[in-house]
Amino acid sequence: MAPRRGRAALKMAVRGGRCRGTGSWPRRKSREAAGPAGASPGRGRCERGPARRRRRRLRRDRAAAAMLRCGEEVVSEESEEESNGVNLMEFSDEILLHILSYVPCTDLVLNVRRTCRKLATLCLDKSLTHTVLLQKDYKVNKDKVKQLMRDIGKEIYQLNMAGCYWLPSSTIDHVTRCKNLVKLNLSGCHITSLRLSKMLSSLQHLRSLAIDVNPGFDASQLSSECKATLSRVSELKQTLYTPSYGVVPCCTSLEKLLLYFEILDRSREGFMLSGQLMVGESNVPHYQNLRIFYARLAPGYVNQEVVRLYLAVLSDRTPENLHAFLISAPGSFAETGATKNLLDSMARNVRLDALQLPKAWINGSGLLQHLKFNNPFYFSFSRCTLSGGHLIQRVINGGKDLKSLTSLNLSGCVHCLAPESLFRKAEDDIDSSILESLVVSCCNLRHLNLSAAHHHSSESIGNHLCQLLSRLKHLLSLALPVCSITDVGASVEKPPTTPNLVPQTFGRKVRIGVQTYPRNLGDQTNQKIESSVFWALMGSLRFLETLEIIGSSFSSAMPRNEPAIRNSLPPCVRAQSVGDSEVAAISQLTYLQSLTLAQLPNILTGSGLVNIGLQCQHLRTLSLANLGMMGKVVYMSALMDMLKHCKCLRDLRLEQPYFCAGAQFFQALSHCSSLQRLCIVSRSGTLQSDAVMSFMASCLEVIMCHMFMGESLTVCKNLQQSIVRSTNSTNTEIPQFEALWLEVQV
Repeated sequence: MAPRRGRAALKMAVRGGRCRGTGSWPRRKSREAAGPAGASPGRGRCERGPARRRRRRLRRDRAAAAMLRCGEEVVSEESEEESNGVNLMEFSDEILLHILSYVPCTDLVLNVRRTCRKLATLCLDKSLTHTVLLQKDYKVNKDKVKQLMRDIGKEIYQLNMAGCYWLPSSTIDHVTRCKNLVKLNLSGCHITSLRLSKMLSSLQHLRSLAIDVNPGFDASQLSSECKATLSRVSELKQTLYTPSYGVVPCCTSLEKLLLYFEILDRSREGFMLSGQLMVGESNVPHYQNLRIFYARLAPGYVNQEVVRLYLAVLSDRTPENLHAFLISAPGSFAETGATKNLLDSMARNVRLDALQLPKAWINGSGLLQHLKFNNPFYFSFSRCTLSGGHLIQRVINGGKDLKSLTSLNLSGCVHCLAPESLFRKAEDDIDSSILESLVVSCCNLRHLNLSAAHHHSSESIGNHLCQLLSRLKHLLSLALPVCSITDVGASVEKPPTTPNLVPQTFGRKVRIGVQTYPRNLGDQTNQKIESSVFWALMGSLRFLETLEIIGSSFSSAMPRNEPAIRNSLPPCVRAQSVGDSEVAAISQLTYLQSLTLAQLPNILTGSGLVNIGLQCQHLRTLSLANLGMMGKVVYMSALMDMLKHCKCLRDLRLEQPYFCAGAQFFQALSHCSSLQRLCIVSRSGTLQSDAVMSFMASCLEVIMCHMFMGESLTVCKNLQQSIVRSTNSTNTEIPQFEALWLEVQV
């Protein structure tokens, strides 16, 4: 059972514990009123009238809380006799602590512990107050944080307030009550250098810190006490929105440095920004204890300039204990003399366990041949021209010492499963022996990404890509291109179907015959879909949590950390045979939490989506893009049926031209009571404002709504204002939207 459902059940139990008509909590009964142990209600002189009713209500409330993790609904007054047989207080403390661990700490301290004396003691147990997570707890406000810090501030050792954008900056001042704080995450919280200095001056035991560096940050305003605290910090996560070293120069004991560069090329006023930093802000000896260096760059040349300055510091003297070096950079990130010196120094002096470099640093160089690896657990060679021969010889080392590898990213590596990259065409088959060596050597892989490339299996029996991947029993996440999951025999022998004859354009719609597909798995036995290699793969990976099936030539209209213009791979013929039956095979993944399907041209009805909605009850993230014919949303009916069963869905992203977000769609979406984020990207799409308003009124958990449709600018502005106005007037406890955006065109 998901933690969120338990939270709601316990909240209902807590609210039910209030005395009717007064709004206050029931008073504790005296020893005389309670009577001796085992006495029946009504025998004590104080058990008459209101006292008896309070006793029954308290018993009913305890029963409701006891059923928190059993998945049962809170009982009503009509089922009072059945609820009286369950007593929460009869459970052991260990079981109660396990139940309470699924409840947010704010509810435990501010609400649950007021129900009775025993829960008041258990809610303050160190196992529950040691770590406080306020991230994505949108019901938390400044007053609740203040009361929480006042009650258990000294008992908190780890505090996560990441993404609490709605809290005023003055809320940070209450963190100073957490004198024993060891780990603090303030990512996404606006904090000035003066407020940061005041807070860190009182946190003498802090060892891990995560902050944002916004424009106006001045490291010279940090006090000596603050710098003393930073000198003891060993882990630092820093998100940069302005060119700066932030607090890195003050952290002299750094072992783990995570940098996120989100600097824009232009200021809000339109001026071009420079990536130059003041000389002398950093100190080389401060990085000698560094073990992990990670940098993720958003698109933009300023981010590249700033990260080069960080790398220049490392190139002067490479840390001897460095074992993880990761740089994620979209697009082209050219290698410089300083970075080349750094990589040469790493090849001579360190042994790595994790590696990720920009493609320009690996392509055409012999770097991989000289780097030494100890017990590697993470490799990423995204969009590199790495051939299968080099992958086996230089990275996998002939299949030796790779049992420790748990994550491998080969996204966009077109030739990674081919012996040689020269003169290879996209439609050529892969070398199954290379993939087999990879599977045998890296048998403990948990995360594998083979997307954005053409991986065509040969007609040899037993050497299909899906058959080889089925040996990886520990996989938790998998990303594959669409053309890699098709049966070779079906794609070769099957004549061209109707969708192949229809041009995938936005032109005039062509009326075609649509093949009928059954909606239930029980009706598909005559189609023999269970014999397909992809069906067998999904059946062997029962514990898979994340799955991505993306077309090799797919390019999103709104990429996040990728350049806006990319050279797409040519369209693949084998992907034309992947349709509803393959989507239905995904329904075997009972524990699936995240699903991405993009550019499946042979989707005719979307019947497989209904099966996923019925079977994958843990699904939280769903992303669908360019399914079926581009001129019409052929899977709309199946999508609406699917959404009615997705009770745990939190994030939904739809990218499809001519998408009609009407009343029926939003009515089906209203069944997703846990939905928090909605994004619709549709060229020439339409929406109904009244349907959107009804949906927002029924789904109160939604905090982000992006709709890039084809409506007029006036309609978008009026709808945006109506949503914000209705939300602020109906529920003041819910913060403002994280993002509300409606556009005229993509």
